[in-house]
Amino acid sequence: MMQSRTHTCGELRLSDAGKQVTLAGWLENMRIVSANLAFVVLRDFYGTTQVVVENEEMMAKFRDINKESTIQVSGTVRERSSKNPKQATGEIEVVPSEVKVLGRCQYASLPFEINHSREADEAVRLKYRYLDLRNPEVKKNIILRCNVVAALRKAMTEHGFLEITTPILTASSPEGARDYLVPARKHPGKFYALPQAPQQFKQLLMTAGFDRYFQIAPCFRDEDARGDRSPGEFYQLDMEMAFATQEDVFSVCEDVLPPVFAKFGTYDRASKAPFVRIPYLEALETYGSDKPDLRIDLVAKDVTDLLKDTGFGPFSSETNKDVRIKAVVVSNFTGTRKFIDKTLADVEVQAGFKPYWFRIDDNGELVGGISKFVAPIKEKVVEALGLKKGDFVGISAGKLSDAQKTAGVMIKTLGAAVPGHMDKEQYAFCWIVDFPMYEIGEESGELEFCHNPFSMPNGGLEVLEKAERGEIDPLTIMADQYDLVCNGIELSSGAVRNHDPEIMVKAFELVRLGEEDVKKRFPAMYNAFCYGAPPHAGIAPGIDRMVMLLAGEDSIREVIPFPMNKNAQDVMMGAPSEVTQKQLDELHIKVTAREDEEND
Repeated sequence: MMQSRTHTCGELRLSDAGKQVTLAGWLENMRIVSANLAFVVLRDFYGTTQVVVENEEMMAKFRDINKESTIQVSGTVRERSSKNPKQATGEIEVVPSEVKVLGRCQYASLPFEINHSREADEAVRLKYRYLDLRNPEVKKNIILRCNVVAALRKAMTEHGFLEITTPILTASSPEGARDYLVPARKHPGKFYALPQAPQQFKQLLMTAGFDRYFQIAPCFRDEDARGDRSPGEFYQLDMEMAFATQEDVFSVCEDVLPPVFAKFGTYDRASKAPFVRIPYLEALETYGSDKPDLRIDLVAKDVTDLLKDTGFGPFSSETNKDVRIKAVVVSNFTGTRKFIDKTLADVEVQAGFKPYWFRIDDNGELVGGISKFVAPIKEKVVEALGLKKGDFVGISAGKLSDAQKTAGVMIKTLGAAVPGHMDKEQYAFCWIVDFPMYEIGEESGELEFCHNPFSMPNGGLEVLEKAERGEIDPLTIMADQYDLVCNGIELSSGAVRNHDPEIMVKAFELVRLGEEDVKKRFPAMYNAFCYGAPPHAGIAPGIDRMVMLLAGEDSIREVIPFPMNKNAQDVMMGAPSEVTQKQLDELHIKVTAREDEEND
């Protein structure tokens, strides 16, 4: 017998008729029919059971109980006269002989109806998350998360990986995002940092002689929220392999992930090994994104030479010598002008740049949009793009990155909106490979690492020395880096690591950091590598994003038990919060009021 109950609310069946049982759960609803008849729905983690009140004495007891109170009901199981096939326990009901309040709900009204909590304002849902999670539709995502994590752990262990936890309090290091800092009470003026990822620790484990490591790792980054990224903390399936190449990492991921997606996903189809591999620059050219959604059959084609001299201002190479023009052809297009205007307006909002268009009507004529500029070279355009009647052509123009971005947004938007161009019910994986080692930073305007600074450059020390001497452009250096993408969402970044101190120092020198800077910023890793490190490689698929895809959710907050809001606030717990002056004094911290606060 379980504490407070003999059965759960999802357990009883017709075969249990006649049994004396005790159930415990939340009073979900009470429908009063008459003075001595009411139907009560009792809910627990496992399901719901109908309780039928048939006398005035018991009715008085139930009337005194607010909805969502936790109660214990003892009674007799019997067959329902009006069965509910949609309910697991729909063939039975319980006639109560005793009811006991275990935890009284003090409020007659709730912030929202539990079973309709997803329709409530998000701020209210987050404030009362413990009530939101009572909704079975919300709870099932958290159960899914637990099952997925368990399956991943089992699969990784079966592949010979050891689960090793790494420190949460560590040193700050430049890994692409802002750190969360923790003041060190015993070391005034110094701070720990919460790890953006266990990057250095897992590489040190390889140096220490562990062959295969993994953990469900918490990561902390002070980043802004978006649909597929939660601010504050997130979790990833972090893994690293010694004496490994890119192919070894791919082999493990292609073996571990598809069965998990096929078993737990909203869709039962997932890419089989080997996943499609697309070079980074090719992905930008073909899909307008380094996160292509391969469920969509649309691609971008470069039509710069074809359209730059049509007389249309935004395409003109005379006014913009660096202009690039991309075309996205959508076949079997039947959308109205209203549909076109709305869809392309959405594209402009997302991309930040205006798209253009024309189409081929049923008579084979170019119509709409910029058709009058394209018409004089109709035959060339039709041949180059393979156009036929009913085709729609979306056009982007601008500097290369802008044209690619706009084309990418058109592909995703039109692919999802126009019937026949998206095989939605599947999980389509691909690898993005051959990333540039360096890029020009948007804010700094100087050479910076494109992805992970600990990646091995293709060509090793020799190619870095050539770049240093000016013999090659450092932007042409590729790295052994790779991204795992599924349905247009980046699940993970990984790399073959730079395990050679000499190569590491040279790689950092190109971004204006010398050997002493490397030693100072990464002392443990640099020193460890000086004692002989094995070649190693790894990756870290995001758990939150993975479960979001599996659950078919658009927001990552739907699969996190206690998420923060978009401003990185926990409105339920009141975090971040002010602390006492005593706490600040112990940490040797002085809080300076912002100017706008002082003027309030």
